Amino acid sequence: MAEKPIAVMKRYELKYIVSASQRAFLEERLAPHMKVDKYGITSIASLYYDTPDYRLIRLSVEKPPFKEKIRLRSYGLATDSSPVFLELKRKYDGIVYKRRVQTTIPFVERFFAYEGDITADGQIAREITYFRDYYKTLVPACLIIYDRAAYFEPGGDLRLTLDGNPRYRVDDLNLTTSMEGTLLLPEGSSILEIKVQEAMPLWLTHILDEGHIYRASFSKYGEAYKSQAIRLYERRQQTWTTSSIPYSLLQ
Repeated sequence: MAEKPIAVMKRYELKYIVSASQRAFLEERLAPHMKVDKYGITSIASLYYDTPDYRLIRLSVEKPPFKEKIRLRSYGLATDSSPVFLELKRKYDGIVYKRRVQTTIPFVERFFAYEGDITADGQIAREITYFRDYYKTLVPACLIIYDRAAYFEPGGDLRLTLDGNPRYRVDDLNLTTSMEGTLLLPEGSSILEIKVQEAMPLWLTHILDEGHIYRASFSKYGEAYKSQAIRLYERRQQTWTTSSIPYSLLQ
């Protein structure tokens, strides 16, 4: 069962890709306005579940108005008894809705095997269960890892994260082995995410303009999916194979 109350989040999430020099500039300019949270830089791993034919990510990369994903997240390496978070993330018309419950790996494994519930009761648990039942079979598909520095605005609702060295694995799909993976971006690059309930403050807009930091469409799982597709295509080209690329072979 979940050990803590479930959480619901609704917000805009604006994404940017920043170089090492842009990150240094941003960190310096943020200092008068925002503070790094008490955890400092934290390594985060998110294990994405998908159908055997990768229905969720195939739809997501087509950029529809509505998309949804489910993932199991840990902060640092997990154990069977340490807390992890099962998150249902939906995006519609630019607004991100996230539901999550705290649980453990054995509970999650039994849940996806239809051998138990993720938590005793609650609306969010019912939404997650409906999601599982709707897609029938959900299995580990991709592990996304990054090193996050999170900032908050004292007295405000503005949140900002910098995810350094985002990387992925499509084998060894668990949260207990390591934080290693293949880089999704050039070394030293980070993903900036600005999370706001309403409009972005003008002072932050000015900083982004000054640093030539511009919005980018970037999904970590989506980029991993496309990267693996390209890798397989190149391997198949080398063997003079011209057939189409079934994503089921990417692992």
